[in-house]
Amino acid sequence: MKDYKLRKEDIKVLTDFPGGCLASDKIVVEGLPVGYMYREESDVAQDNGWRFFSGTESEEYINDAQNIAYYSVNTIANYDPSILPYLESPVGSEFLRVVGSDKFERVEE
Repeated sequence: MKDYKLRKEDIKVLTDFPGGCLASDKIVVEGLPVGYMYREESDVAQDNGWRFFSGTESEEYINDAQNIAYYSVNTIANYDPSILPYLESPVGSEFLRVVGSDKFERVEE
């Protein structure tokens, strides 16, 4: 069982953005801020396609399914509210945190 950084009773309603997302344990267990996020097309109606990572994960870490889980976007927003302004971005969007800030910049192809 994972030892989450926030307790269930600490989660507040910050957004009603629909669907779930994938996030790394670096965020929800270790408490690191979101450093990289992207939105992809999903095959599942309940999945809004958002993927959240700290940016410190190795390929080996990401490939271990134990380190990634499905959450509501509201839960991830409680860990890092700086994602909120970007949630309406379309599928295909990709963002990197501007170092030392709560802002993200779009990654261009």
